[in-house]
Amino acid sequence: MANTSYYTEEGLQKLKDELNQLRDVERPSISRQIAEARDKGDLSENAEYDAAKEAQGLLEMKIAKLEEVVANARVLDTDQLDVSKVMVLSTVRLKNPANGMEFQYTLVSESEADLKAGKISVGSPIGKGLLGKEVGDLAEIQVPNGIMKLEVLEISR
Repeated sequence: MANTSYYTEEGLQKLKDELNQLRDVERPSISRQIAEARDKGDLSENAEYDAAKEAQGLLEMKIAKLEEVVANARVLDTDQLDVSKVMVLSTVRLKNPANGMEFQYTLVSESEADLKAGKISVGSPIGKGLLGKEVGDLAEIQVPNGIMKLEVLEISR
C-alpha cells in the first residue's frame, strides 16, 4: 500500500522536475551508452555494456520510486492549516526550558527537510514529538543523549 506524503507546491515541483530530468535526460543517455557498448562486439566480455546495463537498472528503480512518490503526493494549502495544534507545514516557535534558547522550525515532508533553512521532517524525532502539540504544551522528545524538553510558544502557517 502506498504512503501519502504532504508537500508544499514548491516541494512537489522539485520532485516533478527531478523525475523529468531522470526520464528525459538520463534515461536516453544510458540507452545511448548501452547501444555504443553493444556496437563494440562480444557482450559476454564487455565491461562497458555490463556497467551501462547496471546503471540502467538503478535508474529505472529510482524513476519508479519517484513516480510512486509523485503519484501519492498531496499538496497542502497553508492558508487552510489549523494553527491550534502542530501539524505538517506548521511553523513552530519553541523554547528549550533547560537553557532558555528559542528557535523556530517548519515541519515538512522527509524530502523537503533542510535544517539550515529551519525545515525539519515530520518523521524526525523532534517532528514526531511536536505533532499534535498546542501552544503552552511541553514536548518531551527522546534524542540520542536523553530526553529533550521543548515548550511550544507559537504555531503559525
